[in-house]
Amino acid sequence: MRFIKTHPVLDIPEKKEVPFTCNGRTCIACEGDPVSSALIANGIHIFSYHPRNHQSQGIFCANGQCSHCTVLIDGIPLKSCITPLKANMDIRTLDGIPELPEKDKMPGKAKALRYNCDVLIAGGGPSGLTAALELADAGFSVLLADDKEKLGGKLLLQTHKFFGSTEDCYAGTRGHEIAKLLAEKVRTHPNIRVLSNTIVAGIYKDRKAGLFVNNRSYALVDFRGLLVSAGARERSLVFPGNALPGIFGAGAFQTLVNRDGVKVADSIFIVGSGNVGLIAAYHALQAGICVKGICDILPQPGGYKVHADKIRRMGVPIYLRHTILSAEGDEKLKRVTIAEVNEMNDPLLNTAKTFDVDTLLIAVGLAPIDEFYTMAQSFGFPVLKAGDAEEIAEASSAMFGGRIAGLQMANLLGKNIRIDDALNEKVRVLKSPPGKIYPPQSVSLNENFRPLIHCLQEIPCNPCVSICPVNAIQLHPRLGNILDIPEYTGNCTGCMQCVAICPGLAITLARKRDARHAELVLPYEFIPDFSPGDTLPLTDIDENVLESGIVLKIRFHKKTRTTLITLKVSLKNASRIAGIRIQPETAVRPARDTSYSCLPDNAYVCHCEMVTVGEIRKFITEHAVHDLNQLKVLRVGMGSCGGRNCALLLPKIFREMGIPPEEVTPSSKRPLSVEIPMQALINEDTEATEESPC
Repeated sequence: MRFIKTHPVLDIPEKKEVPFTCNGRTCIACEGDPVSSALIANGIHIFSYHPRNHQSQGIFCANGQCSHCTVLIDGIPLKSCITPLKANMDIRTLDGIPELPEKDKMPGKAKALRYNCDVLIAGGGPSGLTAALELADAGFSVLLADDKEKLGGKLLLQTHKFFGSTEDCYAGTRGHEIAKLLAEKVRTHPNIRVLSNTIVAGIYKDRKAGLFVNNRSYALVDFRGLLVSAGARERSLVFPGNALPGIFGAGAFQTLVNRDGVKVADSIFIVGSGNVGLIAAYHALQAGICVKGICDILPQPGGYKVHADKIRRMGVPIYLRHTILSAEGDEKLKRVTIAEVNEMNDPLLNTAKTFDVDTLLIAVGLAPIDEFYTMAQSFGFPVLKAGDAEEIAEASSAMFGGRIAGLQMANLLGKNIRIDDALNEKVRVLKSPPGKIYPPQSVSLNENFRPLIHCLQEIPCNPCVSICPVNAIQLHPRLGNILDIPEYTGNCTGCMQCVAICPGLAITLARKRDARHAELVLPYEFIPDFSPGDTLPLTDIDENVLESGIVLKIRFHKKTRTTLITLKVSLKNASRIAGIRIQPETAVRPARDTSYSCLPDNAYVCHCEMVTVGEIRKFITEHAVHDLNQLKVLRVGMGSCGGRNCALLLPKIFREMGIPPEEVTPSSKRPLSVEIPMQALINEDTEATEESPC
């Protein structure tokens, strides 16, 4: 089984292992884990074959929003990523359209579930949790529905320490730990009722919402106001081979690795150098997975410089001004090819590079899940959105955005609460994109320890300032807020707190040892496979290997779960050394033989129904299409994702054909966000079970 047994940051829980069969083969996995994770842990990546072209399909979103992971479980087609594993399940690959199961009798009667609350919150991520707390503190009854077992949203998947403000949004604390803190507050608040494993499936004009509870039962909830904090879905890309198993979003990768503890890959490549892609690369390295590289069409990394610097010095190349040409494999991904682009973003085929990998992560941005917000607005009842559903940003700003949305909803429902302008200003700062980059300062070392700060870009972050017991680090007062970069102001005691807490691993500690040598303390978030006396390859901020340092001491900082490595290094390089190289250069070299295909017409746009770019272009030309609903003739947007994924790609196709997207009529939205079995809708009792208000 391919489970992660040890992790430098996460505690690996004890789980009960149970047997099941897949296509007649006996397998073992952990009870209660998603079936999809159990299959991947057993080396099974192909879940189904599409009925249209027999294209193999694997995991894609790991979030229940598409049907790529559908398998036959005890004869019933079910989404494996939201179906918990039970002992002795009979699981089979779905080949084509499943047969209707034979039923000798009608399903048993189900009671009609009803709930009542002042505010329904759809989504239990950072913004939903903070909004719930504000509303509950204001005296409102809150029903918070989240489609996962545990609250926290994407926070649960984040093993890195967070940026932002220590005082206001837990900066310096790891994401999964922040999730636990917020979830505990929400679950213990008397005015909040939490429905886990529950999806808000639909909303209706009479101010009711349909809930799919435990992915099994349908329920109705009456509410006065609706707050949409459902997060975001990952964007996809169109390129040849983009439907192969082994290609999925960075969020799905983090779910499998950090939530379910599955070593989903041996080697990966990542498209997209924003914070999501950079962090996914780091999570892969922590899980023992080789990261062959990251490519981005941008001239500079889209994420924070400290994230990119950290990844580079660990041995992960970042190919800027590059695009992906193709992905290849038989029934599963085996290789990807990238190439440089010119000033028109056209690929230069003579620069193509091929990498042998078994997994490709797509991290090219997110799209808000805000359909219910738009629908509720048209119905005319109080509705707000928060977090990524409102604007894609970091979780730190989502926490503040949730607080503000909660207070705004309280006012919409009759309260008169003044919202402090300082809250809005903090949100503005936390949402700020990376700013100016400053040159490094020259440093002279003496016999006393001092911090060496390799954080050179304006980003919202201040843990190093907050943690220093003698105020030896301050923000340089250029902007007057936490976007200012930190600088050393003197009187360091050598406590190493700043080294341990820095989210970007961008602070080291050094002092002069003798005329030729220095003592250097580096942060390290991996399980050490070395001992005092060993030598390690050390790099500067730009990934250049400067020298090999001798390990003097290894200590573990329990509060931050960061290992501090003390090394003997040369005095001339001490101030430039920023990290330890994790991957050797030989592990990330491109393959000798380059392989690529420039057939974009063969790339899939609608993965649910397997419709290609070429088919869509031909149909648009032949029928003068200016209405997305017409594409439903091709089955575009008619699949299990409800058109939410392909709708993000269609405007580009129209634009390339000379049709401005604003001249194209959007497709009609589906009333429900997720498929609900008819059995769940059969509420046959004459008397409904009326739940008490939250």
